[in-house]
Amino acid sequence: MILKSIIIVIYSTALILIFMYALAQLNLLFNYLSAQKKVCKSPKFDLSNTHETPIVTIQLPVYNELYVMERLLENIALIDYPKNKLEIQVLDDSTDETIETTAAQIKLLKDSGLDIVHIRRTNRQGFKAGALKEGLEIAKGEFIAIFDADFLPQKEWLKCTIPHFKDPQIGVVQTRWGHINRDYSVLTKIQAFALDAHFTLEQVGRNSKGHFINFNGTAGVWRKQCILDAGNWEGDTLTEDLDLSYRAQLKNWKFKYLEEVETPAELPVVISAARSQQFRWNKGGAENFRKMMWKVLKSKNISSKTKVHGILHLLNSTMFLNVLIVGVLSIPMLYIKNEYAHLRPYFYIMSFFVVSTVIFFICYWTMYKRTYGGGIKNFIQYIVMFFTFFSIAMGFSLQNSIAVLEGHIGKRSEFVRTPKFNINSIKDSWKGNKYLKKNISFNVIFEGLLMIYFAFGMYSAFIVGDQGGDFGLFPFHLMLFFGFGFVFFKSLTSKA
Repeated sequence: MILKSIIIVIYSTALILIFMYALAQLNLLFNYLSAQKKVCKSPKFDLSNTHETPIVTIQLPVYNELYVMERLLENIALIDYPKNKLEIQVLDDSTDETIETTAAQIKLLKDSGLDIVHIRRTNRQGFKAGALKEGLEIAKGEFIAIFDADFLPQKEWLKCTIPHFKDPQIGVVQTRWGHINRDYSVLTKIQAFALDAHFTLEQVGRNSKGHFINFNGTAGVWRKQCILDAGNWEGDTLTEDLDLSYRAQLKNWKFKYLEEVETPAELPVVISAARSQQFRWNKGGAENFRKMMWKVLKSKNISSKTKVHGILHLLNSTMFLNVLIVGVLSIPMLYIKNEYAHLRPYFYIMSFFVVSTVIFFICYWTMYKRTYGGGIKNFIQYIVMFFTFFSIAMGFSLQNSIAVLEGHIGKRSEFVRTPKFNINSIKDSWKGNKYLKKNISFNVIFEGLLMIYFAFGMYSAFIVGDQGGDFGLFPFHLMLFFGFGFVFFKSLTSKA
């Protein structure tokens, strides 16, 4: 009886937290829709006036980028901005043969008249944050644009972003990520689906009402003064971008998000690369919750609503833990429901939380429609994509929950960079990539066991109770079975 009560309490708590997160997403949807009616009237620099054109430094933090380094430098060299007002820093922590090839390409660009420097460190202390901080010490620019190695900004990118800094309170301008290989596979499609929701619903929804948003680590510009005022880059979390973003906004700096400016980038095409990226992002989110929660709650400079959104934002990654808890406990709950008839009214009340899924469905449809348009055909495609995305996202919940727990307890781990592939079309292949891990994570075994566990959950729907079964949780267990099965088999087979 005690065990039954514990299971019910934990299950209910996780469902309530998921429902609260869904309500926050719904609020962001309302914010997003109202933001579409607003016209930006903020002052802007006139870049046709050389006296009003500020000096900009572009920082390119790179580490062993054999497959994309040449593409990156060729693209950055095309940026349209006065050469006497532009500096490019290649912050190169590489340890492989790319050091020489990068140096040779930089020399050619330098000879062409570009102000570009190759900055090498003797160690990787602080990883990406450490490289950015070291480059900042000698940066000429008043504004610092940052691009990861797999990003390809359009030539007009600086002219679309820098003018917004005429408002002296703006510390960051962030742009929306695009996806050059969105349709490469199911894996890239669901990653694009999730990121599109973040870069529309969440970023616009928060920014339009003055709530905290985050610089996304790349495809954005910082005011150098803002970085220094906020305490500079720190490498004590795996998401240094989120960390500095919150420290800056707690110091009353404003962030400007530009949904209309798209910066194309490459999505991971192999599940091991997606896993390492997801692990870093989710663990970093939990680390920042641990680091920033009390600072947000104690701040006298922000509203109560901004605090609520800020805490839920920092708890984003913890939703994976709640989903895993609900999934694992749903099977014992199925048996409890059918064994104790007096508890059935409770379960009918708790089934109300199917509303959470409906809320997510509505929010994501609004974002999907922005990209692909409306109509019956696109709506049907959306339904398939939504449930595919939700299933596979749940399939990642075990490894992401481990990441979250490590972040919350303060377990430190190395910054593992996501391998890049230079994949631009379906014809391009990732096989033979030297940076891919050859070993399989131990977690994969448990993901396979969870796949079997949820197959048992589907079987249980036919045998519980005395009324010919109970199929209320069958669709949920089917999605979990598919999600963990996808992650399990892809992890076993997607090797170079």
